[in-house]
Amino acid sequence: MTPRPPNFRTLDLNLLKVFDAVMVERNVTRAAEHLAMSQPAVSNALRRLREAVQEELFLPTPTGMVPTAQAQALWPPVREALRALQDALAPQGFDARHEPRQFTVAMSDATAALFAPVLAQQLQQQGARVGLRVVALATRDPRALLERGDADAAIGFFPELPGLLATEGASPPLALEPLYRCAWRCALHREHPLAAPGALTLAAYCAADHVRVSFAGRARGFVDEALAALGCSRRVMLTVHPFATACAVVAQTDLLTVLPRSLLPATGFVGRLVLRELPFALPPIDVSLLWHRRHERDAAQRWLRDALVRAGVEVAAALPA
Repeated sequence: MTPRPPNFRTLDLNLLKVFDAVMVERNVTRAAEHLAMSQPAVSNALRRLREAVQEELFLPTPTGMVPTAQAQALWPPVREALRALQDALAPQGFDARHEPRQFTVAMSDATAALFAPVLAQQLQQQGARVGLRVVALATRDPRALLERGDADAAIGFFPELPGLLATEGASPPLALEPLYRCAWRCALHREHPLAAPGALTLAAYCAADHVRVSFAGRARGFVDEALAALGCSRRVMLTVHPFATACAVVAQTDLLTVLPRSLLPATGFVGRLVLRELPFALPPIDVSLLWHRRHERDAAQRWLRDALVRAGVEVAAALPA
C-alpha cells in the first residue's frame, strides 16, 4: 500500500523549527538548549515530524544525530521558509554585539591563514559575541556544501563556478563576489640550486622533483595542464592536501611546489623558503566569496558577508605588490 503524503493543513509548523535546530546542532541536547525546550520534548517533536513525513530523518550515533538523505533534501526549503517568515514578522537588523550567533565558513588552509587573523581582530574590535567556525574546504566546487547548509559561506578559488552558475539562468541559487587576485609562485628552499636568480628555467623546472597540492588528490592539476599545453611535463614525487604540508616538505628537501604568492608569510617558513616566478604562464588566483541566495534577506547572514568582504579588502591591501 502506497503511503499517503503528509497533510500540510494539519502539520504543526513548530515541528519545523525543531527540525531546523537539530539540523544545525546535530545534537538533541544542544537543540533543546537553543530552543529553550526539554530534551524529551525535542525528541517527541522529531518523532511526530517523522510520522508526518513518513520518512526517517535522523540516525542516532554516539556523537550526535546524522541526517538522512531525506532530511538533507528537506532542510534547504524549510530553512528558507523559516528565515523568510522571521524577516516578515521581525525585520530588524542584526547586532553582533548582543546576539551569540554561530557561523560556519569553508576555506582552504591557504585562505584561512590570511583571513582568520583579520576576522579575529575584527570581532574583538567590535566586541562581537558571534562565533566563526572555519572548516576545511576540500573542493573547487562547494555548491553542494552550501546547498546542504553545511557552511554559511565559502571563500576560495573557484575557477569553474562562474561558467557553471551562468548555465543556471538569470537567478542561480548561489551568488559569487570577487574579493582579490593573487599570482602563483614556485617555492623552494633557500639553498636549492634553482633558487639562484635566473636558474629556474622551464627545462630545469620540468627536470626537478615536485610536491603537488591537490584538494581532491587528482592526478593532474593546473600546473600539469599548463605544462601539457607546452608539450612538457614534470615528475610529481608527492601529492598532499594542505599547502602548509607542501611547504614543510619543500623546506627540508629539494622538491619544488607551487603556491599562492600571498601564502608564504603565513606558513612560518619565510626564513627557509624563497619564491620564484614560474617559467611558464599560469592564470592568476581569483579568490571569491560564495553563498546561497536563500540567505539574501537574513540580516545575520548579511552581517557575515559584510564582515568577510571587509576582511577580504584588508587581506588584499596586505598582499605583496
